[in-house]
Amino acid sequence: MAKLTLIQAINDALRVAMRQDSSVVLMGEDIGINGGVFRATDGLIKEFGSERVIDCPLAESGFLGAAVGMAVNGMKPVVEVQFDGFLAPAHEQLVNHVARIRHRSRGRFTCPLVLRIPSWGGIRALEHHSESIEAWYVNNPGLKIVAPSNPYDAKGLLLAAIADPDPVLFMEPKRLYRAFRAEVPEGWYTVPIGKAAVVREGKDVTVLTYGVHVHTALEAAEKAAAEHGWQAEVIDLRSLNPLDVDTIIGSVKKTGRAVVLSEAPRTGGFHNELVALINDHALEYLEAPVARVTGFDVPMPYLLTEDLFIPDAGRVLDAISAVRTY
Repeated sequence: MAKLTLIQAINDALRVAMRQDSSVVLMGEDIGINGGVFRATDGLIKEFGSERVIDCPLAESGFLGAAVGMAVNGMKPVVEVQFDGFLAPAHEQLVNHVARIRHRSRGRFTCPLVLRIPSWGGIRALEHHSESIEAWYVNNPGLKIVAPSNPYDAKGLLLAAIADPDPVLFMEPKRLYRAFRAEVPEGWYTVPIGKAAVVREGKDVTVLTYGVHVHTALEAAEKAAAEHGWQAEVIDLRSLNPLDVDTIIGSVKKTGRAVVLSEAPRTGGFHNELVALINDHALEYLEAPVARVTGFDVPMPYLLTEDLFIPDAGRVLDAISAVRTY
């Protein structure tokens, strides 16, 4: 079994899907000859040609709109927007058309489209390159949202998204693209959308997170065990919509304490939905208020100062300590 980086796993998933299904096409800026800004599509134009690996102009609304027409007419476009913040120009297409096609047509049409977006910070990029946009779209019925944290899940979730009859927003943690390697099976396999993973079992506190901060949570959990003897259960949500409510609530009922971890600004972030969910279903089991570890209510700062914004293991450990000693 090959050991791949996350970006290699995504490239492999695209290649597998395109070999298996001729209706799968790729669209995006610089994805052809250049292989994409992060090289996610490297080498694919050589194998599949420019009619299936389509370089698009700097017009996100235009090429996402074209992809909608392709999807409702039987193709399976996988669209890459270069950076999370660049999706804003195509917001109207995504919320008014992509997410609503099935409902608007009363089920006569579907939109089997995948929208890949390098997401969140950690690479010290410029403005509009390090956004946390999940809250923009999680309250749009009809749009599924997934966020892998490792190469195995990245390939399996992407293949599941391509096979899904409805649109999927595929948020990729760009900071993890080449951070480590993991074993990834060859060929086709899927990881189910809507199923979380318990990546570390524990009895004292539940930490809920996704994407890059699964690794932040695991680091904090190890420190909590080593320094205090507290066993934190870390849950990788993997899918933000639909959510695996049973796994989340089952864990919180077991531990009686919860920390939610997200890089998004504190106000209005998806993390707040997790707090509400716990209050709705497990309030009587809580031994302490749910703690939030998030970004701040400012735009992602530039370059080195982003380290002050992005949650680290120390902040998560402080939150674990707060709920354990409440």
